[in-house]
Amino acid sequence: MDILLLEQLKKITIEEQELLSGRSEINRSIYMQENSAEVDWEHFLEKGKLITLRPHTRFAYFPKHTHNYVEMVYMCQGTTKHRINDSEVVVREGEILILNQNATQEIYPAGEGDIAVNFIIWPQFFDTAIQMIGEEDNLIRKFLVNCLRGQKSEMGYLHFEVSDILPIQNLIENLIWTLVSHQQNSRSRNQLTMGLLFLHLADYTDKLKSEPIFEKQQIMLQVLRFIEENYRDGLLQDLAEEMHYNVWWLSREIRRQAGKTFTELLQDKRMSQAAYLLKTTTMKVNEIGETVGYENISYFHRTFQKYYGISPNKYRCK
Repeated sequence: MDILLLEQLKKITIEEQELLSGRSEINRSIYMQENSAEVDWEHFLEKGKLITLRPHTRFAYFPKHTHNYVEMVYMCQGTTKHRINDSEVVVREGEILILNQNATQEIYPAGEGDIAVNFIIWPQFFDTAIQMIGEEDNLIRKFLVNCLRGQKSEMGYLHFEVSDILPIQNLIENLIWTLVSHQQNSRSRNQLTMGLLFLHLADYTDKLKSEPIFEKQQIMLQVLRFIEENYRDGLLQDLAEEMHYNVWWLSREIRRQAGKTFTELLQDKRMSQAAYLLKTTTMKVNEIGETVGYENISYFHRTFQKYYGISPNKYRCK
């Protein structure tokens, strides 16, 4: 991280100075309404804003609480220790922790050298990211965004161990700098940056950790990643061997979680990719069929017609 930016984030805040001067616990009025254990976005977000940033408060234990917004923690230096639902999570330098509105969190005291920032994000802020995802259908990206918005998933948090991924580090540093320096008219730029961040995170689900009780949903992430990377010729048998599962069990688990068979998910990806190529390239229809995995081009035409209710050529022209 840029040295000047890090030095700015290291500064002792008024709240932290009170703690160093003898205050025994956090000042709850900064975060929540009286007699509430829910951290309230209205305490941080100015009217009309969808995202803000504040340095993570050090030197104090933060008791169990929830949020009525999405929180993203980025560790600039050192570590922080959290208990989220029933899981203990240690976030190290360069890592990202994202909590949705289903999560309960406790935070253990951080030292002076443990520098983190907390992004307070209203769910509407992710609308641009969702639009960006829609440009090319990607099952993993949709899965992650649904987790963040509390849809189709009860996972309370996503922990990305991405300290060695330079594009992600650059994007999040740009986002921090824009928010810290209070750049004017930056909403669209920030939303695009966040969208790019999630496009990158979706490519590194192998570095994603979540709650152990959601192991089966993490299995589904592996399935979706396999389909994204192998939709042209991927076989369930190959996936089962890669994941060390029985083919029959994995097939049933995919159907249970996705509501579709492996073959149907594979076809969904092939069709969405074909539609994307029809709209964004000048490739011939037959070439597109071969590119997405159909050796029998007549079958590709029939499948596309059945899937979209229109031929590939008409889809391109509409």
